[in-house]
Amino acid sequence: MTITASMVGELRAKTDAPMMECKKALTEAAGDMVKAEELLRVKLGTKAGKAAGRVTAEGVIASCIEAGGAAMVEVNCETDFVTKNDSFLALAQAAAVLVARHNPADLSALGALAHSQDGFGPTLEDVRKGLIGKIGENMSFRRFKRCDGTSQVAGYLHGTRIGVLVEYTGNEVAAKDTAMHIAAMKPVALTSAEVPQALIEKERSVASAKAEEDRKLAEAAGKSVQSAEIVAKRIEGGVQKYLKEVSLFNQAFVKNDKQTVEQMLKASATSVKGFTLYVVGEGIEKKVDDFAAEVAAQVAAAQGA
Repeated sequence: MTITASMVGELRAKTDAPMMECKKALTEAAGDMVKAEELLRVKLGTKAGKAAGRVTAEGVIASCIEAGGAAMVEVNCETDFVTKNDSFLALAQAAAVLVARHNPADLSALGALAHSQDGFGPTLEDVRKGLIGKIGENMSFRRFKRCDGTSQVAGYLHGTRIGVLVEYTGNEVAAKDTAMHIAAMKPVALTSAEVPQALIEKERSVASAKAEEDRKLAEAAGKSVQSAEIVAKRIEGGVQKYLKEVSLFNQAFVKNDKQTVEQMLKASATSVKGFTLYVVGEGIEKKVDDFAAEVAAQVAAAQGA
């Protein structure tokens, strides 16, 4: 498979790794971006994952918190230009309000709810289709989360690209501070015990591969190699460190790193039952055009005409 400059650039943007290392990793991974990123983490350590949270797909997060329910939605589009369009923003906000008030079962049910805007309707889906024709760019409802009225809900939007809902009981200020903390630190679970097993195994695999890489380097340099028992403890220690870093209650509170989030909440007599974090485009691979290849193809087509 041909490794293009755009592929190398995309991997570099995700990992901050040197350009040549990115190219080597992509070549070894046969162009698989996810595999190449893991190879870089093994070779370069945590530095390669520093910017892994960066996303490229466009869109906005909108939320609605009312007495009867709260909701958050992600609505995607093709370019950053459209994320500033008033009609697109109104569509996203309308979707959040409809989810909060009507609790649709899925995206299809959401699209079928009554809504009129910009001369389009009578459903939200009709408005979406109408705006596609008006603006000239595709847009879609990607996902939503609704919290019912059985618990208090605090929300936080960081611009339009990051959104958080926190279900809690207790102090509203502490809950809002927690929402802001989640937007900044991006935990994956409330506690270490709730971190998905797939993420734990992935981290253990990376730690094991990194230990093997270190062993090979030590042997090549003629240095002593650590025993299997010590290596196993190092790997497990790395996994435990990871669990603390990605579980909300164990993270150092962003407004006071002398205490954990759990300690801050306890001091405020506040209990967090759950949270939802949306980052625009998370998990979506945006198509990156190879401009040089496109021009070459057009030239070839013109010559063949």
